[in-house]
Amino acid sequence: MKFWNIEIEKRFFKEALKNFASPEQLFYNLSGGYYAYVPKGKSAEGQTLQSRNILIGQYTEKWSKEFFQPIAESFGLFAVNSVVCPELGLSKRSDADLAFCTTNETQQRAENIKLLFEIKMSIVNNYQYNSEKINYIGDYKTHKGNPSILRSDSMLKAIGKSINIRVSGKESTKIPMIILGNSPITKSYKKKVDFLKKAGIIQGFVSLYPNPTDDFIKETEKGGFQTFDDYNKLSKFITDLVKTDMNFFSSMLPKKKLGQIITISAKEKNDIAKAEKFLTLMNE
Repeated sequence: MKFWNIEIEKRFFKEALKNFASPEQLFYNLSGGYYAYVPKGKSAEGQTLQSRNILIGQYTEKWSKEFFQPIAESFGLFAVNSVVCPELGLSKRSDADLAFCTTNETQQRAENIKLLFEIKMSIVNNYQYNSEKINYIGDYKTHKGNPSILRSDSMLKAIGKSINIRVSGKESTKIPMIILGNSPITKSYKKKVDFLKKAGIIQGFVSLYPNPTDDFIKETEKGGFQTFDDYNKLSKFITDLVKTDMNFFSSMLPKKKLGQIITISAKEKNDIAKAEKFLTLMNE
């Protein structure tokens, strides 16, 4: 499977122009021509390009499904776009971009969902459209846009949605969640993503673009963010998440109460029983 690259981005523009979009829906129409992003040193000339967001969102969701399908199939599962599950707070207006499920349906029960993905991918590089040709003109450092999870609002939306799922009920505590991007993260989020992973809210921020530029954050100290360039390593990462029997828990209790819970749980016969008793008492 090929990771995200320049040719995939070019293919998006070519397919969109051929089938359903005009140049004005995909590019900034500047004095120097059509550009995917406003190059540094140029003016946006009062333009704000919003029409591409939905189109690239649909494209990346479909691409991600095809990319992860072999891994899902290795578990006997289906990779499904636009999953709706009221038990997890996933409605038609705020569905799961992608999920590994036991059935190939968009309407799902929480017990059938084994992994959730929130996709925050976009066009990363800059291109110029001229005479039906899409020409690469520079990486994300050469233009004024903040693609994918370099955008603070994309990160905040992804975190907010993940928290909403986590607090939706007890079924949500057993489902791992991944934020998919195709860019690095900013330095300001390095500690935050590691904290979110350690706290169990999100199991990782993942970039599927191995070489977006020469110098970038490839991974964080605790693995809250990782950039993958090997499909087997990515598959192992996903396999560990799906097969490991995890459980999210979060609370704020007086030390005395917490001590009582630990004392009671320690009386159980084995580690699994102790963990189950601890979680039961924490949720009471």
